[in-house]
Amino acid sequence: MKKFLLYILGIFLLTIFLAVALDVFYTYVFMQSRNRGKIEAVFNSTVKKYDVVILGSSRANNHFVSQMFEDKGLKTFNYGMSAGHLFEASLMLKLMIERKYEIKNVILEADLSLSSDHRAEGISALFLPYIHNSETIKERFKNESDFTYLYYIPFYRYVKYDSKIGFRETFLTLAHKKTNALDNLGYYPLEKHSNGNMKNDLVNLNPKQHNKYYEEIKNICKKNNINFIAVMTPMCENVVGMNYFDKVKKAYPEIHNYENTVIEDKYFSSCGHMTDEGARLFTAKIIKDFFNK
Repeated sequence: MKKFLLYILGIFLLTIFLAVALDVFYTYVFMQSRNRGKIEAVFNSTVKKYDVVILGSSRANNHFVSQMFEDKGLKTFNYGMSAGHLFEASLMLKLMIERKYEIKNVILEADLSLSSDHRAEGISALFLPYIHNSETIKERFKNESDFTYLYYIPFYRYVKYDSKIGFRETFLTLAHKKTNALDNLGYYPLEKHSNGNMKNDLVNLNPKQHNKYYEEIKNICKKNNINFIAVMTPMCENVVGMNYFDKVKKAYPEIHNYENTVIEDKYFSSCGHMTDEGARLFTAKIIKDFFNK
């Protein structure tokens, strides 16, 4: 019996050792990476200066053509993250401030994302390799229901989010395999697709009153003397429940409504995402309205 218990104890201790060792190794790999994604590019960066930083979901990532700002002499990067929520956008801005970025203007895509104050599991997972190395990231996850497991159990976060930060991603990061996330100054252009979903239903969607992460972004900008520009971006013609944007405007009067700036379906890859041609029309309007002085 004693030998059996010692055997079980040995297996347990070996498991703990391996978990800790793998956790340290995976974290080390991510701490060296700068060319696979926007989050690690910010986390592992030093001081940067920007005239314009763009934040939001894919409706920011696909709608703001960074080079058009640059052509106007405005140092710009699009940090929009496909499938991201305001939870991640706010945390990204906090990381930039933590790293002493100097930012003059923040453009926030704030429309559909205002309906949620939860984290986007797949995108928020990309912050987790750094949870022990950043007080900002730790504090953001502290109120999440699974924080204890993510923070205190070694290697747990890498196993839970294996598809995002697991073996494959660690191997590709170690191999310095670059992605296109940082191409085009963060902007991701889309093409017209014949099978794109050109319908959308917003009838049951409602913006949250005082979305805490939207308010947090606004307050960070105010505290750091950053000009805050919040906008709603275009949708295609076939949308049911377009009064959602009126609800947003009523709840947040300071948000500029551009949802009908580009409306023809020929400018859309899918109902909520413009093609490169549509994005250029929209970006030109934003530059004209906010940066032509």
